[in-house]
Amino acid sequence: MDKLRNMEVMVAVVEAGSFAAAARQLQISAVMVGKHIQQLEAHLGARLFQRSTRQNSLTEVGAAFYEDSKRVLEQVRWAESAVERSRAVPQGLLRVSAPFTLGSHVIAPLVAEFLQRHEQVRVDLQLTDSVVDMAGEGFDAAIRIGRIVDEGLVARSLRPYRMVIAATPAYLARHGTPQGAADLARHQCLSHSVWQRRVEWTLRDGDTEFFWPENARFVCNQGDGLRQAALHGLGLVMQPEVLLADDLASGALVPVLQHCLPAQRDVHLVYAPDRRQLPKLARFVEYVVGTLGVDGH
Repeated sequence: MDKLRNMEVMVAVVEAGSFAAAARQLQISAVMVGKHIQQLEAHLGARLFQRSTRQNSLTEVGAAFYEDSKRVLEQVRWAESAVERSRAVPQGLLRVSAPFTLGSHVIAPLVAEFLQRHEQVRVDLQLTDSVVDMAGEGFDAAIRIGRIVDEGLVARSLRPYRMVIAATPAYLARHGTPQGAADLARHQCLSHSVWQRRVEWTLRDGDTEFFWPENARFVCNQGDGLRQAALHGLGLVMQPEVLLADDLASGALVPVLQHCLPAQRDVHLVYAPDRRQLPKLARFVEYVVGTLGVDGH
């Protein structure tokens, strides 16, 4: 019986929330996940999960074993990293988290270039707009937009995140070019579904604040869907500059209201200070900061 593997599976079940979710994360079948748990329970002589048709919850023994297993697995990772730190050549798996739009349009191409330079490194890039628990979820580095709240992380400044408001030349020819933020009320505006919960970027026109209109004709939960609608002439779109850069450069979209844009947001590459010694992470930090950094070192 592979005790460490069984412990990894058990921890994955707890943190993923279900056997099926853990199976997807570990890329094994749900049946195999169940076998690992059964082996562990048989070895310990104790039930770790209370199983029902709706959910699996930890027993008291299971909760204690889960916490101990996390500590054991972390010690194993430390032991492995000690060996890796002794190697001069960067190698091994590097796990990185990044926001979806910035990650897909900027970080993913940069990772591809990095891998071409370091043939013994593998990268698992996870795109999510959620803030991941780096230690708990095993990430070596993360790209974060906005204020850094975890002071225990090293944060390297990258190019700021800027928004752009744009539309096709044909749309502007039909409806006119807005001259101020107040003109948005007379235009077709394309909106992200998250913004409908009043967490959108704030526009400023002089001393007056404006919100992106709530009565949008088209709402989508992904920026690229809004981009496609804008390219088809459906209305004005406000999205990150990195998403619309190619369309603006080609003239497919035209920027408007540049004096009303929301304030740019800070972007950082973050990592735990003790992980910096790993060659794979050290080279990755150097490459990202050298390509996108603004702090000059």
